[in-house]
Amino acid sequence: MRFITLIAAVVLMWLVGLLVFAGRVQDFTPATEPERADAIVALTGPAAERVNAAIRLLEQDKGDRLLISGVNREVRRKELRALTPGSSKLFNCCVDLGFEAENTVGNASEIAEWARRNSYRKLIVVTSDYHMPRSLLEVRSALPGVVMVPYAVGTPTLDRPDWWRHEQSARRMTLEYMKYLAVLGREAWHRLRGFHPERPAEMVLPAAGTKADKA
Repeated sequence: MRFITLIAAVVLMWLVGLLVFAGRVQDFTPATEPERADAIVALTGPAAERVNAAIRLLEQDKGDRLLISGVNREVRRKELRALTPGSSKLFNCCVDLGFEAENTVGNASEIAEWARRNSYRKLIVVTSDYHMPRSLLEVRSALPGVVMVPYAVGTPTLDRPDWWRHEQSARRMTLEYMKYLAVLGREAWHRLRGFHPERPAEMVLPAAGTKADKA
C-alpha cells in the first residue's frame, strides 16, 4: 500500500511539474521587446521562424552581431541568406554561422565559444517557446556569468489552454518537459561533484556588474 501511495505521489508531482512547465512555456510568448544586448544568438530548428526573428532583431540594432547556431553543413551562406529577411549588407557584415552543433548541448557549446571569443556579456537568445527553458539552462551551464535575455518564437498549437487534448502538442510538450528534467538532473549532479565538463573554468567571464566590470 505504501508503495502504491509513493508511486501515486510521484506521478502527481510529475503532472504538476508538467503543468508548471507548460505555463512557463506559454508565458514566453508573445515575446516582449528586448533591451539592447551585446549580441543575438538563434538556435536553428524545424522551421525558419527562429532565424527570421533573430534577423529582425539585428535589423532593429538589438545587438552588434548575430550567431545562427546549428546550421546544416550542406547549407551555403548564400542559400541561407536567400531564405531570410533583411538587407544583404547587414547579413554579410554582422551574421556568423555555426555548423558544429547537432543538438541543444552542441548549440550551447557553440554559443559559449563564440561569446567568449567576442567577450560578450549579454545575449538575446532566440528559439521556440517550448525549447526556451532547456536552451537557457544549457547555455547558462556552458556560459555562466553572462546575462541571457529570452526572445521566444510562439508555437500556435501550444499557446492554447487545451494543448493537452491534442496528440501532437501534448507529445511535444511532454517530450520537452522530460528533456528539461534530464538537464536539471545533470546539472544537479554536476553541482554535487563541483565539476562542469562543459564549462572551462579558465575561460569563464565574470558576471555583468561585478568588480571586474568596474575596473
